[in-house]
Amino acid sequence: MLYLVIFVGTLGIHRFYVGKVGTGLLMLFTFGGCGIWWIIDLIIVPTGSFTDSHGQPLAKD
Repeated sequence: MLYLVIFVGTLGIHRFYVGKVGTGLLMLFTFGGCGIWWIIDLIIVPTGSFTDSHGQPLAKD
């Protein structure tokens, strides 16, 4: 998941991957909120605070 955020995070692909289509589209059209939203996700994903569309934490790989 972290690799998705690093390489295509500004396009919101990682949010589509976990089922968050609405925020994925917002990130796609704003290029990650001009990079700010991407940086926040870059911090949240490795800390384990990122959840899927049902609010469940992601499994550690």
